Amino acid sequence: MTQGTQRPTRTQAQRSAHTRQRLLDATIESLVELGYAGTSTQGIARRAGVSRGAQLHQFPTKVSLVVAAVEYLVEKRLAEILATRPAPERGLEVLVDVFSGPLFYAALELWVAARTDRELFEAMVPLERVVVDALTGGATEVMGERFGPDGIELSIELARGFAVSALFRTPAEESERRARLLPAWEAMVTGR
Repeated sequence: MTQGTQRPTRTQAQRSAHTRQRLLDATIESLVELGYAGTSTQGIARRAGVSRGAQLHQFPTKVSLVVAAVEYLVEKRLAEILATRPAPERGLEVLVDVFSGPLFYAALELWVAARTDRELFEAMVPLERVVVDALTGGATEVMGERFGPDGIELSIELARGFAVSALFRTPAEESERRARLLPAWEAMVTGR
């Protein structure tokens, strides 16, 4: 900056939103890298480069932080997919892609941990409804009406299972499996 030039100041709301964003991104990174058990609020604050007090102000518990991070990532990922406007014939491929990468790995960590952690389970129930609603709306928009509501719901459930089993395959095996199974899946669901 040159002398006499001042940096524009951000409002408190802008600073708070920026802190929140950094915490959510750091939470997803931590869940993917360390898993739920290895993720701590102190580690997330360090990773985000914010004070522990700032983290506690935004999210008072680990559960509130991880649930907010997954909800944020679902909204972000859905917006990215819809912005690309994929062709309806690529609908299943797009749906299967949703269940990969950081969103899927972070959510998977929470699903498994929620099985034995009552507090997390109770927080995950409404999040799961948000996720299913977002997936249903996005899948309907991408695939059109040809799948119908039951076909969309079945496809979401199959895509989750498909993604879990993909964890144990090489990329080449997964590519072959997709090429072989997605057309059969679509034919089964649409009756075509």
